[in-house]
Amino acid sequence: MAVETPQVTPNSETSQSTKNLGWIVTFAALGINLVLGVLYAWGVVAKVLADPQTGWGWKKATAAIPFTVSTIAFAITMIFAGRAQDKIGPRLVAILGGLMLGAGLILASFIQKDTIVPFLGLTLDAPMLMVLTFGVVGGMGIGLGYSATTPPSVKWFPASKKGLIAGLVVAGVGLAAVWISPLTTSLLKNYGVSKTFLFLGLGTIVIVSIFAQFLKNPPAGYKPAASPSAAGKKPAITARRDIGWTQMLATRQFWLLWLMFILAASAGLMVIAHAAIIAKEQAGMVWGFMPIVLLAIFNTVGRIVGGYVSDRIGRTQTMVLAFILQAINMFLFAHYKTPEMLLFGASFTGLCYGTIYTLMPMAVADFYGLKNLGMNYGILFTAFGFAGVVGPIIGGIIRDKSGTYNTSYLISAILLIIAAALAFITRAPKPDDSATE
Repeated sequence: MAVETPQVTPNSETSQSTKNLGWIVTFAALGINLVLGVLYAWGVVAKVLADPQTGWGWKKATAAIPFTVSTIAFAITMIFAGRAQDKIGPRLVAILGGLMLGAGLILASFIQKDTIVPFLGLTLDAPMLMVLTFGVVGGMGIGLGYSATTPPSVKWFPASKKGLIAGLVVAGVGLAAVWISPLTTSLLKNYGVSKTFLFLGLGTIVIVSIFAQFLKNPPAGYKPAASPSAAGKKPAITARRDIGWTQMLATRQFWLLWLMFILAASAGLMVIAHAAIIAKEQAGMVWGFMPIVLLAIFNTVGRIVGGYVSDRIGRTQTMVLAFILQAINMFLFAHYKTPEMLLFGASFTGLCYGTIYTLMPMAVADFYGLKNLGMNYGILFTAFGFAGVVGPIIGGIIRDKSGTYNTSYLISAILLIIAAALAFITRAPKPDDSATE
């Protein structure tokens, strides 16, 4: 027999305690995302794998495939992980995510340059094995962990702060490369590829499992106390009802958001996946991890600032601004041929790219409610998988054929202009656009 959970209404005592608990959940989620951001350190590993003299001699496009597969597995897993998080809570889902990501990295540690494994009549070489371990298993782990961070955090706070809270939580993924990239560079230099994956895998399991203990959803009926309205501040959008995924898919706004996600994320993912190579070939930089670190820092700033700004001027209005600025940056990127200019371009890329991961989940929450946010955003997040193909793979193919990334920058700029135009025409669904679940 189910036990009814008493409704919680804020008073002076419970409001303070629940506020503190909300911040504990938020910072635990941030900590988990700091580890899940190991995905974005792939650019450092890819540089070693693609080095024909001191590395494994992979082609640029080949070195981008595990990253791309990881983003696809990440995105697909988000659908089912989001549903699980909505049903059983975030703690167990996050732990499982840490275990799977760690397992993927540990399995990758057994792969050597010339490894060949026969499997069901097939011959799996090192690139394919890296796709299966880092790409599939690791990507699924990231999807599980990531799905369990933003939904429980934003549920503890009023609508006027949800953008900022979401920005803080997802900032962890962007900020991760600040410590993972130099750490990975050091590990690769001192221990090689295999032990680097082993150490990262073991650390992932331990750290995510600890932070996951602090994740929890508010009790049933909990309503956060509203923040005092600032003068002249645009009120945050509040969803009129909680919409299920089937009704969400019937709205035009979902498909506009999905397409915008693909178009806008592709540019950032292309630069992230090839950052170390671009730095070396375009600007002659020796320390290839530096653009990755700066990109990560400004990626983090963009997520927080994007949430803060969108709480005041609206989600889609902030998207228009970010996409236009990123398009200008991509048009100019081929001219960043000194280390200083390249670092500026990478930083600006991160700033605009980071806004996507705050604005998109909050747009889903605004349009379709918080009850099914895990599942609903998981479905929207499939766009990230498509972006992971469009950006890194096309970038690698164009580089292998033309010798530069210039055409990739131009294509990215055009896609961003289209995304800005779509954001400009996107408005929240009207009450009769879909039925309640």
